[in-house]
Amino acid sequence: MFDIITDSACDLTPETAATLNIEIIPFYVSLDGEHYRKEGKEIAVRDFYQFMVDNPAAYPKTSLPSLEDFETVFRAHAEAGRPVLCICFTSKMSGCVGSARNARELVLEDFPDAKIEVIDSTAATVTESIVVENAVAMRDAGCTLDEAVTWLEAEKITNQIFFTVGNLDYLIKGGRIGKVTGRAANILGIKPMILFKEGEIFSAGVARGRQKSFEKALDLLMTYLAEHNGTPDDYCITVGYGYDADEGKRLWMQTRAALRAKYPTCECNVVLLQIGCTIAVHTGPYALGMGVMRRWKKQ
Repeated sequence: MFDIITDSACDLTPETAATLNIEIIPFYVSLDGEHYRKEGKEIAVRDFYQFMVDNPAAYPKTSLPSLEDFETVFRAHAEAGRPVLCICFTSKMSGCVGSARNARELVLEDFPDAKIEVIDSTAATVTESIVVENAVAMRDAGCTLDEAVTWLEAEKITNQIFFTVGNLDYLIKGGRIGKVTGRAANILGIKPMILFKEGEIFSAGVARGRQKSFEKALDLLMTYLAEHNGTPDDYCITVGYGYDADEGKRLWMQTRAALRAKYPTCECNVVLLQIGCTIAVHTGPYALGMGVMRRWKKQ
């Protein structure tokens, strides 16, 4: 048995974390660039989104969990003799995994026999949540820490997200997309389609209008499953939304219906998740899409 720790970029709620018996170390977010609060603990995700919607000219900031944040948690588990698996937000967008690994080294100086494994999930939001849920499934099935690490390291490459945003302003501001490309898309009213894979973002084409962008994201998911010779029973699928919960639910229902039509013998379970503050800083309040990753199955 091992304990699972992750960061708040996985976007699992405190209630879900309690149900899964995992611990979440929060990122910090700031509305004014000066005062930082712990995501989900000192500022609610809903309040954060409301601020973004009410203040469209403001660009909130985020800061990663500190070395001390990880060290405090790791040390408590080491003192209790509990092996730890720590799953972190992609290293290509944050130094979070570096903080965790440095904290691990500090704790091992005092507890050289402690077992602390830190994984760069190469994932974010909906797919980081899937990485965590796969780890929980393995833990609960009796897998060892080493077995879980081996499977996750091998299969994390299967995680991808297909999504769109309200506009490209936040991605431009964060340096995630070129200013010329972004402003041209905004002026033309084109909805950019974005692919997240291997821990970073890429262009996945464009769509005209919000509904067309829904359909494009769904097409990308279906293409992914076909190219991987997989079904919804083989892959975990999670729909993520930002400020607009009703819009998220519509895409979730469309996704389930499309999957059930194409794969009538599969359960086609699809999770619905609100994207948290850390990711919203980069995408803005109207991100919408779905993530996919291979599902762990007991042999």
